[in-house]
Amino acid sequence: MKRKTKLIHGGIPGDPATGAVSFPIYQVSTYKQEEVGVHKGYEYSRTGNPTRFALEELVKDLEEGKRGFAFGSGMAAITAVMMLFSSGDHVILTDDVYGGTYRVVSKVLNRIGIEATFVDTTDLNAVKEAIKPNTKALYVETPTNPLLKVTDLKAASQVAKENNLLFIVDNTFSTPYWQTPITLGADIVLHSATKYIGGHSDVVAGIVVVNDDKLAEDLHFVQNSTGGILGPQDSWLLIRGIKTLGLRMEAHEANTKKIVEFLSNHPSVEKIYYPGLESHPQHSIAKAQAGGFGGMVSFDVGSGEKAAQVLKKVHYFTLAESLGAVESLISVPAQMTHASIPSDRRAELGITDGLIRISVGIEDADDLIEDLKQALQ
Repeated sequence: MKRKTKLIHGGIPGDPATGAVSFPIYQVSTYKQEEVGVHKGYEYSRTGNPTRFALEELVKDLEEGKRGFAFGSGMAAITAVMMLFSSGDHVILTDDVYGGTYRVVSKVLNRIGIEATFVDTTDLNAVKEAIKPNTKALYVETPTNPLLKVTDLKAASQVAKENNLLFIVDNTFSTPYWQTPITLGADIVLHSATKYIGGHSDVVAGIVVVNDDKLAEDLHFVQNSTGGILGPQDSWLLIRGIKTLGLRMEAHEANTKKIVEFLSNHPSVEKIYYPGLESHPQHSIAKAQAGGFGGMVSFDVGSGEKAAQVLKKVHYFTLAESLGAVESLISVPAQMTHASIPSDRRAELGITDGLIRISVGIEDADDLIEDLKQALQ
């Protein structure tokens, strides 16, 4: 089944009980049992809900895994995955991960004894040097947020397997339309489904897909025990959003290529971060392991003052924290998405005060370019 067809016909296409083409919203908390322990597959909606299950089956198919899980947010999904580990376990993570990931690992999970080391996972020698006797997992975000670094997933997977580590990949920026990490060796793939999978700025959700039955059992136990599940209304919104994911991702990328060309020739732009550029350090890796380069671009205008001027002057780019929606969004990571990372650490990573991140929407590209042109004057 081709990708666009799978977006429509993957999972459970329609409602087998009624023939409804759009899978219904089962707005229900509990289910009638014929006798104790005898039911029709559902007993309580924290444990399982038909609408949520339809979504989970769909994302499982899209990511080519064994089982999918839907959570109340991307951070709930990340936290549940990290709770597969125990006190004293060590995890290696990409250095410029999303600020919320850095925060939960360094300021919450450390309280229960889960250790973490942040390294540049594009450098596999650095990954190998960070491995300790108690290391249990390698967690990679690729492309990264906000510097768009790309880790070689096949090579990283080999390092993980050689050292008996779980290989976890945050696939939010690429989506399963462009990239399927499980086919490249990942054990666990996760998403902030708030972003491209939902795509319309109307739902907060997280997705996890695993490639192993034992992992599926363990993660379901964590999800059911801690309760960070996605509700049926939001599950339905994601199912609907996924149907147009392919069309949207192609439109995002087409617009992004034009904007990157414009930014590359603008005197006020000091540096551009986009894996679609041949000058990008990991361009060839991105081209080999993904079907597209995505709709996220970061560029440096040299100072926080200049960045602030751009934010004030744009009209079609909405100043907002999120990304991956049909409308174009703009942010300054140092003050917004990555403000929870200490300033000295941001400087070390290259997340400067003048760094602007844009999530390119599906508006007319000429309008978006004109908007950036006047804002950069």
